Amino acid sequence: MSIDVDLSGFVRQTDDGARGIDFAIDGMTCAACIVEIEQAMKKIPGVEKARVNYSNSRLALGWKDDALDPALAVDQLRRMGYVAHPFELAEAESRDAEHAKYLLRCLAVAGFAGMNVMLLSVSVWAGNISDITPETRDMFHWLSALIALPAAAFSGRPFFTSALAALKRHALNMDVPISLGILLALGMSLVETANHQHNAYFDSALMLIFFLLCGRYLEQMMRQRTRAVAGNIAALRSPLAARVNADGSVTQVPTARIVAGDVVLVRPGERIPVDGSVVSGSSEIDESIVTGETRQCAIGEGAEVFSGTLNFSGALKVRARAVGSGGFLDEIERLLENAASARSHYVGLAERASKIYAPVVHVTAAATLAGWLIAGASAHDSIVTAIAVLIITCPCALALAVPAVHVTASGALFRAGVLLNGGHAIERLADADTVVFDKTGTLTLPEPRVANAHDLPQHLVECAARLARSSRHPLARALAQERPMGAPYDGAREEAGAGVMADVDGMEARLGSAAFCGLDVAAMAQALDEGASAICYRRGNETAVFRIRQTLRPDAVATVEALKRRGYAIEIISGDSAAATQAIGDALGISSCTGGAKPADKVARLETLKAEGRKALMVGDGFNDAPALAAAYVSLSPVSAADVAQASADAVFLGENLAPVAHALELSRVARNLMRQNLWIAVIYNSVAVPLAISGHVTPLIAALAMSGSSLIVTANALRAGAGADKDRAPHQPHARASENVRSNAGAVA
Repeated sequence: MSIDVDLSGFVRQTDDGARGIDFAIDGMTCAACIVEIEQAMKKIPGVEKARVNYSNSRLALGWKDDALDPALAVDQLRRMGYVAHPFELAEAESRDAEHAKYLLRCLAVAGFAGMNVMLLSVSVWAGNISDITPETRDMFHWLSALIALPAAAFSGRPFFTSALAALKRHALNMDVPISLGILLALGMSLVETANHQHNAYFDSALMLIFFLLCGRYLEQMMRQRTRAVAGNIAALRSPLAARVNADGSVTQVPTARIVAGDVVLVRPGERIPVDGSVVSGSSEIDESIVTGETRQCAIGEGAEVFSGTLNFSGALKVRARAVGSGGFLDEIERLLENAASARSHYVGLAERASKIYAPVVHVTAAATLAGWLIAGASAHDSIVTAIAVLIITCPCALALAVPAVHVTASGALFRAGVLLNGGHAIERLADADTVVFDKTGTLTLPEPRVANAHDLPQHLVECAARLARSSRHPLARALAQERPMGAPYDGAREEAGAGVMADVDGMEARLGSAAFCGLDVAAMAQALDEGASAICYRRGNETAVFRIRQTLRPDAVATVEALKRRGYAIEIISGDSAAATQAIGDALGISSCTGGAKPADKVARLETLKAEGRKALMVGDGFNDAPALAAAYVSLSPVSAADVAQASADAVFLGENLAPVAHALELSRVARNLMRQNLWIAVIYNSVAVPLAISGHVTPLIAALAMSGSSLIVTANALRAGAGADKDRAPHQPHARASENVRSNAGAVA
């Protein structure tokens, strides 16, 4: 059966006459995939460029031959085991990428100019207490002005434009006093230089811009990464669907053109593009985006399937039931949007402080100017005093109070195996009082393991694992991991949907289903317990049944116990069966367990907890967990989680252990306390420094030094967050022995 594919709507044309197309790639597992894909694409006649971005799982192809059909790339990738979906870059994502480049350029200019001006300033400071001549000092000041003014005009634009926009709305934000402080410091430095004064403050203005831009750029990069991952949700929609026509021919059409009642063909390795029912064919599908369970489900005629699920072994014909805005993926997106909207009202400590701080700074500086003029001081002295007040109250300490802790705590969390996705994650984690776990891939390891490998003859395990290396079936991959260094047998042959066979020392060995291996299907089914899958092996009279299941993370018991001791309420809510969920709950000592939960059920439970006044941390890994991760007060997902789950979570934790969840909660509480301390330091500093500046006892130079000093104090206090992380990890080390015991017994409870 031939299939016509039309990708012309996704092809873009560049200014030099070349053509290109972007694909979202499903199936990349490591950086080695980059070389493999790029080399394969460049072998297609006519392809001039093939570039893979591993971080967002995308492939960019370029060519100049008008006759080249990009569908050749899709077919080649499918034969290699990858699934490619045409991708169009969203306008919002493109805008985020451009803004990140813009901030980086501003940051580079501010840093380079600031270093050069600082070198000139050091010479002036040293000369002022030795033998520098006025002419030399003026020359250095003018050189500083020549560097600083254009550099500040360029690199300060993010603050200037934000401040101007706020003023146009008749509002004040943190960028208004920052911009005013920068402009006045530069202006006063220029006037002082023209009047041959000893001091100028060009370096202070540039370094202020540089440090603030560092925080802006890091925040933008986190936002851009989240946007890029979220954009790949569109790939799950299968933008093209193979519609079966009345005459039996098949045509690839945009999924949006499929209507209820149409029949679509889904080949092995493709995602099902619509919600519907199977009218012919049988296969195994991955429903993890629906249930969270990674085990493949066998389906046949009449089975209900959902859009986004992955078809493994056989071709299916599916009659569309729900398309457009009625499908499963659309329901997921709707839940995500609602959850994100509900969380957008959160206001952090720094934001709450800035609402009060910005107007107070301006009122104080204006009152100082008016007061000195009324007292009879000259305009020059009154302006200098007012500028000193503005400089000394410039919100450096306040602007650094929270970001400095964020940076330090983020580094400490990284060392503990936690990567932050959002700026408010630390404050939210510190407030959490309830932890809600998903089961599969969260409390258990993401990849299934062989539970009875140690109970079977090891030469048999060796042979079966090597045979498994010739199959792409998920159960075979789990078995192959028992002997990761084993080489596949030469001449192995795989029968789709049945198993794989090879000649081993003159005798045929088989690995696959019970029927394929000639074993009693009914007896094998009775021997399996809840949650286990089986893969059979036979070579002559030697037979074995490998039980494959999810196993608990090594330190799951110890981590749950530690969370309980700290006073957290613990729950499990999973899309897996109630019996399997309860078994995990019993093993971990968690009494509140809910199984068979759909994405909306998880969101509803979190809303109930919120109504009870509790602040829940959701920990999940699946596509079906994404709405709950977005709806929770705060959320974590493992690094093995689905891309959309990671994008929806506030943070991602690394490795096979669950301990980073406990580390993140404890360290966040330490960090929140340091944020509050820093805000109080900024308040106390201003309470002492502002009256001195208002009274005229502080020169602009002393004000600049005091401003820098307060920033250093705040930064030094923030560094304590790193020490808190190392201290926090120590109490969990004694549980290592218990964790190993859990690993050995996990097969009995998972």
